[in-house]
Amino acid sequence: MLPLQNNLSRRGFISNSIAGLTAAGLPLWYANHLTAAGIAANQEAAKTRSPNDQLQVGWVGIGSPSSRALQVYSTTKNYNQLKHVAVCDVDARHLYRAAVKFKEDNKLEPQQYSNYREVIDREDIDIVVVATPDHWHAEIAISAMLKGKDVYCEKPLTLTIEESLQLMQVQKATGRVLQTGSQQRSEFGGLFRLATEIVRSGAIGKIKTIECRIGSNPTSGPIEEVAVPRGLDWDQWLGSTPVVPYRIKKAAIGRDLENGVPTNCHYNFRWFQAYSGGKMTDWGAHHIDIAQWCMNMDGSGPTKVVCQSMSEVYDKGDGYDWPKDFRIKLTYGNGVDVFVMSGDGSEVAGMVNAKGDSKMVKPNENGVLIQGELGTIFVGRNLLLASKKELLDTEPKLEKPLYDKITTNHFGNFLDCIVSRKDPICSATVGGGSVIICHLGVIALQMGVGKELTWDPVKYQFTGANAELANSKIARKRRTGPIKLS
Repeated sequence: MLPLQNNLSRRGFISNSIAGLTAAGLPLWYANHLTAAGIAANQEAAKTRSPNDQLQVGWVGIGSPSSRALQVYSTTKNYNQLKHVAVCDVDARHLYRAAVKFKEDNKLEPQQYSNYREVIDREDIDIVVVATPDHWHAEIAISAMLKGKDVYCEKPLTLTIEESLQLMQVQKATGRVLQTGSQQRSEFGGLFRLATEIVRSGAIGKIKTIECRIGSNPTSGPIEEVAVPRGLDWDQWLGSTPVVPYRIKKAAIGRDLENGVPTNCHYNFRWFQAYSGGKMTDWGAHHIDIAQWCMNMDGSGPTKVVCQSMSEVYDKGDGYDWPKDFRIKLTYGNGVDVFVMSGDGSEVAGMVNAKGDSKMVKPNENGVLIQGELGTIFVGRNLLLASKKELLDTEPKLEKPLYDKITTNHFGNFLDCIVSRKDPICSATVGGGSVIICHLGVIALQMGVGKELTWDPVKYQFTGANAELANSKIARKRRTGPIKLS
């Protein structure tokens, strides 16, 4: 038994944790579950490990202050079995920043690399974390799995539907553990998991519609062509994509590249069709994934997709080229319509949180709105609302749990699965399947308003009207040649 002082400290910690979770909108019963899961995970992470239990990690795409990589790294610090031995980036500034931070934190200076192949070629590395721009994700993840590494890959998992199918094929063939960085399934106070449990329990009846509100794409106008910054390997950054000039607003030259600086490189590559799907694969990879989870459609998808509206696309080649505003409709075989939109969603009054406070869901509120025949749920990263309080007060009864246990740390779940060899909560099948839905939205935008497409979610191809053109967009020509799959 713990000494009294430690008992009191532990009791106080638990009380504070539960209070924080209920303040964040979770009902008391679920806050208790989540706190217990978090304590168990922390105890497991803090265990003293033998040298044989150590896992050596190589980070690819690390050091940018606006990159997800450093955020993911911060969630790994309590895991004593991890040894961070390699950092890799094509920007020398990012590489230096990462190396300094890792040495300060771990008293171990990691080896620095500018080419990911040197990282995955190291036999002593067990885990590769991929946090590069989107157009590099699939190639590095596939190459790492073929080299026998387990992989944590940031979302969106791939740039194209073809890459998703290739990645899932290689993961199945190699048996490596791959976790997609769609952390809403594990983190953010468990709000998304609870919302999904309520929906999957049948408490709101048959689902009628789901709205994935993912925000507008930014606009830039023309961005000047300038000299490539010293230390940035621009050709390697471009990778499989066509050779184009480096661009950044001249007023920003000499400044560290934060996400507010218009450029076709760090962070803002997202708004160029060559490298990413804009908000459709940025926030869409999060919220569409939750829609799939709510419908129990992991690994499957819709049968029809159409762009209902979109704003004008800037097409001069020197600026962001995704439409600012858009609305995509995905129709599933179960009769559910899923809308993926920049804004202008349904305004829903009379919603309540777990404390019974009345709230309104505003049309442009970021999150997922699930409307059923018997009730409505809205969930965002700091908000969970229901059309009636009893939906939150009552613990949902599921025939089968969403996952074998509640996870509170997405990377921690990945580490658990490296030991157990089970599928992580956002496996290659889950992450690959969800991003395929994002890519269907991307293709619908590229096809234009009103051109409905029929999709076969088993054969992964379009059929019917407009199929030939749509199928040509499933893959992209790669400047560096096909990804090697064996």
